[in-house]
Amino acid sequence: MEGFNHSRVSEFVLLGLTDSPELQTFVFVMFSVLYLITMLGNGLILLTVLSTPHLHSPMYFLLSSLSLIDMCLSSFATPKMIMDFFAECKTISFEGCISQIFFLHLFTGTEIVLLISMSFDRYIAISKPLHYSTIMSQRACAGLVVTSWTVGFLHTMSQLALTLYLPFCGPNVVDSFFCDLPFIIQLACIDMYVLGIFMISTSGVIALISFLLLLTSYVIVLVTIKAHSSTGTSKALSTCTAHFMVVLMFFGPCIFIYVWPFTNFLVDKVLSVFYTIFTPFLNPLIYTLRNQEVKTAVKKKLRHQNLNLGKTTPSYPVQ
Repeated sequence: MEGFNHSRVSEFVLLGLTDSPELQTFVFVMFSVLYLITMLGNGLILLTVLSTPHLHSPMYFLLSSLSLIDMCLSSFATPKMIMDFFAECKTISFEGCISQIFFLHLFTGTEIVLLISMSFDRYIAISKPLHYSTIMSQRACAGLVVTSWTVGFLHTMSQLALTLYLPFCGPNVVDSFFCDLPFIIQLACIDMYVLGIFMISTSGVIALISFLLLLTSYVIVLVTIKAHSSTGTSKALSTCTAHFMVVLMFFGPCIFIYVWPFTNFLVDKVLSVFYTIFTPFLNPLIYTLRNQEVKTAVKKKLRHQNLNLGKTTPSYPVQ
């Protein structure tokens, strides 16, 4: 153990997304705007749900929890990536690198379980509407959210259990804009290929099984909707479609990166941008544009805020 500590590198060099000066300026502006919209959009959904009484229902409680996780997921690496665009040396400390891995797997693991909880909520609402309020009580919803964070924490600790004890004694260049297991394990001074594939593929298998469970649940929900045609069918179908779009965007890149690790780091880099930046950015747009209740509540919130700003504007008497 002492030998490992003496040989451990103190920092890693992040290559980022591109080394082209022209592209760096464009990507810097684009991701800065995307990050700002992501934080404002998800923050607005979170604030709207918390402050609007008629949105205090299980579905919107889970939606606000998803917005919180998306804000966290987009913040664990994106701000540093943006600041590093014009830095001469893009470095991150060993502790900072491990922290990024910890938070990445914490937030993604939590989001996986939360998306499963949201699909369960829709299944109960459509297949057992008379028992919905009993099954999806406030206590049950809080339990689902706590379970999501607990599973996320256990998942990320299982990923870091061995990584912390790996010897990093030489190569320290990470071909990405943040630290993750597929990139870091490759830099260890011992042959980690077989064990590394096992560790990383575990995340991929979990993501794949979760995706198949979600796909099955949404198929059941859609069949149920078709069998019970009613006035609320189009609304339920729209909600489920929005949910499934989020699931597909989130799970697609995760499955590809973690089920087949060490294949193509360029493709992995592009896909990692998708589920860490684009998915949190698109979630508010998908839910607000396809959900009339959220859209109306957001408009009222913004109108109320504008009225308050107008009232607080000082008026001066004409001299």
